[in-house]
Amino acid sequence: MSSSAMHVAKTGLNAQQSRIQVISNNLANVNTTGFKRDRANFETLLYQTWRPAGAQTSEDTQMTSGSSIGTGVRMVSTEKTYSQGNMINTENALDIAIDGNGFFQVLMPDGRMGYSRNGTFGRNAEGVIATASGYVLQPEITLPADATNVTISNDGIVSVTTPGDVEPQEVGQITLTRFVNPRGLTPVGENMAVESQASGEPIISVPTQEGAGRLLQGQLEASNVNVVQELVEMIEAQRAYEVNSKSISATDEMLRFLSNKL
Repeated sequence: MSSSAMHVAKTGLNAQQSRIQVISNNLANVNTTGFKRDRANFETLLYQTWRPAGAQTSEDTQMTSGSSIGTGVRMVSTEKTYSQGNMINTENALDIAIDGNGFFQVLMPDGRMGYSRNGTFGRNAEGVIATASGYVLQPEITLPADATNVTISNDGIVSVTTPGDVEPQEVGQITLTRFVNPRGLTPVGENMAVESQASGEPIISVPTQEGAGRLLQGQLEASNVNVVQELVEMIEAQRAYEVNSKSISATDEMLRFLSNKL
C-alpha cells in the first residue's frame, strides 16, 4: 500500500512538471506575434475497486458508495486558447491583424498548408507577399515592383498605387481559413499549425463573411498570454509539486518506522 502511495505521488510530480513546462512555454512566447496560450488538461488514472457500490452488506442492505482508491493522474492533452490578443499599431503596410475568427493560409516548404495568426508579412524577391521566413501567403499575391502605396481593406482586397495611375489597382484577395475545431490543429512551430483529423477540413472564406474576422492593416495581434495569470498558475503548480514531494517523504518515513518497529 505504501509503495502504491509513492507511485501515486510520482504521477502527481510528473503532472505538475508537465504543467510547469506548458506555463514556461506560454511565458517564453509572451511577445510572439499571434501566439495563443496553451492549457494543460489532466485526467485520473484507473481506480482500484475493493468493493463496488451496491455490494451487499447484509441480507437486506447494500453499500451506498463503493470503496475505490485512485492510482494517480496524467496529462491527457494540451489545447490552445483562441481568445483575441491586443492590437499593436505598427504603421507597416504589410502588417495585418485578424480581428475575429480565422487564420492566414501559408504554403510551407514541405508542401503542407500552414495556418497562422501571425500577420507579419513582406515581399520576397519576386514581389510576392510572404512571411518573414519566406513562406508564400495563399492565395499568392504579387505586388508590382514600382508600387508606391499598398492598401488592404477589411475584407481582404489588396490594392496598389503605381506611378502614373490615379486610381488604385486591385492585385489580389486575401482569404481567411476557419476550422470547426481550431483546438484540434497540430502546432508545428514558426507560429504555424497544420490540419488534423480532429480539426476538421479547412473552411476558406472572405474576411468579414461567413463568420470570418476582419483584417486590420498596419497592425499586429499580440500574444494572448496574461503574465500575471501565468505566474499565479506557476506558483500553484510549484506548491502542488512540493506537496506531492512531501507525500513521498511521508510515505518513506512510515515505511522506515514500520521496519524499525518490526
